[in-house]
Amino acid sequence: MQKAQIGVTGLATMGRNLARNLARRGHTVAVHNRTAARTKALVEEFGHEGTFVPAETAEEFVAALERPRRLVVMVKAGAATDAVIDEFAPLLEPGDMIVDGGNAHFADTRRREAALRERGVHFVGAGISGGEEGALNGPSIMPGGPAESYEALGPLLESIAANVDGVPCVTHIGPDGAGHFVKMVHNGIEYADMQLIAESYDLLRHAAGLSPAEIAEVFRTWNTGRLESYLIEITAEVLAHTDAATGEPFVDVVLDRAEQKGTGRWTVQTALDLGVPVGGIAEAVFARSVSGHADLREAARDLPGPAREATKDAAFADAVERALYASKIVAYAQGFHQIQAASAEYGWDVDLGAVATIWRGGCIIRARFLDRIRAAYEADPRTVTLLTDGYFAEALAEAQDAWRGVVATAARLGIPTPGFSSALAYYDSLRAERLPAALTQGQRDFFGAHTYRRVDREGAFHTLWSDGRREVEA
Repeated sequence: MQKAQIGVTGLATMGRNLARNLARRGHTVAVHNRTAARTKALVEEFGHEGTFVPAETAEEFVAALERPRRLVVMVKAGAATDAVIDEFAPLLEPGDMIVDGGNAHFADTRRREAALRERGVHFVGAGISGGEEGALNGPSIMPGGPAESYEALGPLLESIAANVDGVPCVTHIGPDGAGHFVKMVHNGIEYADMQLIAESYDLLRHAAGLSPAEIAEVFRTWNTGRLESYLIEITAEVLAHTDAATGEPFVDVVLDRAEQKGTGRWTVQTALDLGVPVGGIAEAVFARSVSGHADLREAARDLPGPAREATKDAAFADAVERALYASKIVAYAQGFHQIQAASAEYGWDVDLGAVATIWRGGCIIRARFLDRIRAAYEADPRTVTLLTDGYFAEALAEAQDAWRGVVATAARLGIPTPGFSSALAYYDSLRAERLPAALTQGQRDFFGAHTYRRVDREGAFHTLWSDGRREVEA
């Protein structure tokens, strides 16, 4: 039997396209699926694209792989992934590796990596972004796991990843769950980016009075400048599309309920565990949640609000562009701060500049903007927040008046902008000399004796509120 350099089990759309991508790049690929008919169909339909070695059983699949065996699992995250690992792990030998290319929770990846390490088997949690098109033509790949595993796996991944300026959009992220964590935050940033774009559309339509087709042209113009990105590009396409059945703008016939698969929620939940503020991402997750609560929205439909007076104003569209760019900077700054915090917490030593580099192509949030982030972390890897980088600080300063004006206009007209508003509040919170948290801590001490610290001397203190209000050291 011809030996394969790598194998893919789980041949739904993502797995099938990833296997085809590998075969197209000249690799011999073993393919396996729980349902053998799917394996047969792949070979029959796409066998001309490269060399596939079909296997019907787990034993055949493992036997088809050269050592060290590289086995890519492309199945649904959760119990299905555990079931596949339990099936294949006993058939592997020390030095072999299992690569989980699904959207697993990073904590599950850490657990699986530790368990397989005891058997001498490498476990690589690899985030793969770009959807089915990226899997076929070149995704952004974020592998974690043992560094030595990348020596055997890296060249194959680099051959199939997207490529920007001659640099493959893949790098070893860090140990155990680092790869899946970074992919999770990528998705969280994606939520925020999409929400900000949606708010921009809403403002242009209901404050500036532009039609979807006119807004599509605005986005096309934006895509030629600093906002150039995949998401801006496809936004213009969606807004320009006309529904064939009704002749109406496509965006008007789509039910306004945005769904989610969970990675955005994981990002926010994990940020809470780490104590990292990611309000922009959280507001994007909650905005989708609000959209899905039809009964809640119906009950509140007749609540009073201001009249909307839309006036076509080219200058307002320019202001929205500035607000969008500023808010985007904040959302990415929050995401990178979360990765930085997790890296310190788990000892991953994640290179943030490298993360920005591999996000420039293949993935959903790919954008010109990421080159600026890469440059910021290359200039100072210890940057605390992207907001203080020279380029971004200047961009935020330039956006100040427009950003605040857009948020004020939205509030005046009753147009919900949780993303823009949250981003501005985060920005102002960081730049504030004093926050009202001093009052909050005073309240906590009053009702719960939680103590407080003073600005003028070291130590923790408590005021005896019901005993003459004397202050004592805690």
